[in-house]
Amino acid sequence: MPEGPREEGRSSSSSSSSGASHSEGRCLQSGAGKDAGASSRVALRKEISLVSACAIIIGNIIGSGIFVSPKGVLENTGSVGLSLIVWVTTGIITAIGALCYAELGVTIPKSGGDYSYVNDIFGGLAGFLRLWIAVLVITPTNQAVIALTFSNYILQPLYPSCLPPESGMRLLAAVCLLLLTWVNCSSVRWAMYVQDIFAVGKLLALGLIIILGVVQISKGHYYWLEPVHAFETFREYDTGQMALSFLQGSFAYGGWNFLNYVTEELVDPHRNLPRAILISIPLVTFVYMATNVAFITVMSPQELLASNAVAVTFGEKMLGVMSWIMPISVALSTVGGVNGSLFTSSRLSLHQLALLSGLNGSLVLLLRLFFAGAREGHLPRLLAMIHVTNCTPIPALLFTLSSTLLMLCTSDIYTLINYVGFINYFFYGLTVAGQIVLRYRAPDMHRPIKVSLIWPMIYLVFSAFLLVLSFFSDPVVCGTGVAILLTGVPVYFLGVYWQNKPRCWNIAIGKITRLCQKLCVVVYPVTVRSVDPQNHDDDDDDDNS
Repeated sequence: MPEGPREEGRSSSSSSSSGASHSEGRCLQSGAGKDAGASSRVALRKEISLVSACAIIIGNIIGSGIFVSPKGVLENTGSVGLSLIVWVTTGIITAIGALCYAELGVTIPKSGGDYSYVNDIFGGLAGFLRLWIAVLVITPTNQAVIALTFSNYILQPLYPSCLPPESGMRLLAAVCLLLLTWVNCSSVRWAMYVQDIFAVGKLLALGLIIILGVVQISKGHYYWLEPVHAFETFREYDTGQMALSFLQGSFAYGGWNFLNYVTEELVDPHRNLPRAILISIPLVTFVYMATNVAFITVMSPQELLASNAVAVTFGEKMLGVMSWIMPISVALSTVGGVNGSLFTSSRLSLHQLALLSGLNGSLVLLLRLFFAGAREGHLPRLLAMIHVTNCTPIPALLFTLSSTLLMLCTSDIYTLINYVGFINYFFYGLTVAGQIVLRYRAPDMHRPIKVSLIWPMIYLVFSAFLLVLSFFSDPVVCGTGVAILLTGVPVYFLGVYWQNKPRCWNIAIGKITRLCQKLCVVVYPVTVRSVDPQNHDDDDDDDNS
């Protein structure tokens, strides 16, 4: 692998000229200014308040998953009552995992989130595999699921009596991805406009569903919510299928660990990080429960399972001639989800990102992984570069687009969710296990937040249960994820561990990097560094010398 990024002005060689460096300066956040190079310590501005932290968590969790997962959860549980229990349990487990991550986030305050934790605790190979699977599996699969959900909700009203053609779904999903990638490559401002407009779709759809559910309950339409009927089974209970139902539910809760990627920018993280978790995740769980209850007040379990687009069926039953509102709203929500996943900018602070209510943010997370991985030498520098004038991460966007398009080889949304859910829980469990390892390896380490070890143990037991049963229930899908994970081992030893590579290899990589830089017009961004007034004059003297 190419060498990770060095501090601006101290790198050995770079294809960027002084003009490019000037362009890089325009991409800096306010506050860097002319003093950005005064000190070599990285110091991000602490400007994320408790309210903004809650907005980050809620905005990244609530997305298209709530319009997809209800069917998958109900199908695998076998009854309405059990499906609601799964939704609540998944919310509780998510909160436990988030609290464990909170301790790690303030104990190891590095950009990169769980990649940095795994890398520091278990070593370079484990960290690289976390990065490898995030780049090749997790983010592309999430993008593919959201894009397929968009195409499904757009096409389903056109095929009221049958399922939309798979080729049409994949084609429309690809068009959606290509269009939004172009928007995000072209302009940060355009991406913001798209995000703000389409965030309305999510709020409209969820608000309308919950309000109509309350109306239905007030009218006495809660047959399937009565205990005697809620646990009526439409198939036999199966432990393996139960595990898959948790994977389906966990997809809707995806994004809960995003705040760990911005702990350095959080005001008073020791207090606000756990507070944000304990406020946001219960609120999200309530919204998800209210949405599922609303679905059940309108549709029977059989109707819900027969529907290929649950919200469309809900709208047809409740809105009559205005039923077109629901597929349009959900489609806007999913477009906002894809765009939010693609949207990122080194020009915006995370405080501004928090205000974008529809932001899914998985690529914001991915790009922080790109920067962290490039710094450790685990990824090519090219993937962390941005356009010299637009400040858009074109190489990362194109790479993610390519890997996401490969995921569209299947249009089975629920298979993709099982696939990414299995891999996610494996690394969530590994990260939480690292918390326990760190407690015994470094018992005297300063821990501003210290949770009881009972919580990581509960999370590990749940993860182990989920992984083992999911693997036996769906060995092909889960085995594929494991196989892709293992392909990262030889790549690590050849690309990272092997330091004394032939000179011709380094020259070839350098030429390819420079060629891609010229084609994409990108440079490595200036590192935003803190200013030490006492040493500023000394630094100037060093530079003059």
